[in-house]
Amino acid sequence: MENVVVCADGLARCAWGGIETDEQYQRYHDQEWGVGATSDRELFERLSLEAFQSGLSWLTILRKREAFRDAFSNFEPEAVAHFDKADYERLMADAKIVRNRLKINATINNARALLALPEGVTLASLIHCHTPLTLRPADAPVPGSTPESAALAKDLKKNGFSFVGPTTAYAMMQAIGVVNDHQRHCWVRTRTSTASSGPSRPTSAATA
Repeated sequence: MENVVVCADGLARCAWGGIETDEQYQRYHDQEWGVGATSDRELFERLSLEAFQSGLSWLTILRKREAFRDAFSNFEPEAVAHFDKADYERLMADAKIVRNRLKINATINNARALLALPEGVTLASLIHCHTPLTLRPADAPVPGSTPESAALAKDLKKNGFSFVGPTTAYAMMQAIGVVNDHQRHCWVRTRTSTASSGPSRPTSAATA
């Protein structure tokens, strides 16, 4: 079967590099990728980590996620928005995360932008107003970006967010189930009722 690999547990999963042998990666794929997230904290974390992933593998970020949470106050927007020069220097010295000046500054800036959104506008509403009107066929190539993700990136930048290009925006849309990019023969896709609701969580698997 194209674009999937069969792992040791007998389940066919999207053919992400390293997923065959990494159980943490499998749990993330099965339980989180494509599952809806609605709270500001969840969405801010996803947006931040997708930005940090730019130019790196997602598995690298996943393995550092707990360190990122520790470093960024569990991605509570109110806390990160108040980070100062000392926090920036602390982050740049933290070898457990990705020490990238532009990405760290963008994360702090984006927390402030989130808190400054106009009344009645949320990060969730900004994202979901760019939900595609038509579904991508399961056997179609997975794009790196789409017109909808380009429009989302433009909308986020207009509201003061940074380091949110069309590719990063699309990766977040995939991660939170705005689009369903699990492959046709991936076992998770068979449990997905709609592209926006995301896959069901296996009841027997541990959380990532």
